[in-house]
Amino acid sequence: MTPKDYRIADERLMMRAVDLSEEGRRCGQGGPFGAVVARAGQVVGEGWNQVTSSNDPTAHAEIVAIRDAAQRLESFDLAGCVIYSSCEPCPMCLAACYWARVDHLYYANTRDDAAEIGFDDRLIYEELPLARSERSLSMTRIELPDAIRPLQRWAADDDKTPY
Repeated sequence: MTPKDYRIADERLMMRAVDLSEEGRRCGQGGPFGAVVARAGQVVGEGWNQVTSSNDPTAHAEIVAIRDAAQRLESFDLAGCVIYSSCEPCPMCLAACYWARVDHLYYANTRDDAAEIGFDDRLIYEELPLARSERSLSMTRIELPDAIRPLQRWAADDDKTPY
């Protein structure tokens, strides 16, 4: 494929993500966001924001699309895949892209565009680099002597599936 062919394919897949954002908005299932996961130019997962319809605060478009792709591909490792998102992902979705090991992320609208309509992730971006004691979300560690055992057993298990 030529660079122009790749650009046309990327634009087609991005338009699908934008169409999904509109479809989800029209259905009233959540915010106006859509996402597509593709491998070799073929859609392997897609989704739109379903936070309010599923009562799941993690059901953002990218998360729904990643879950769909992982299920279809029967793999938690999405290396070789690309995500097309109608908007720059929030910190949770960006982290999910890293966890899924996607090769690249394309987005249409910016996080500033989303903030202008009430989807402002600025607080999270500002909180992440702070020390735990300085964050607005109160966090307390409860130390239990046995809590480390499952971690140690997993590390020693020769039959585990690392990820």
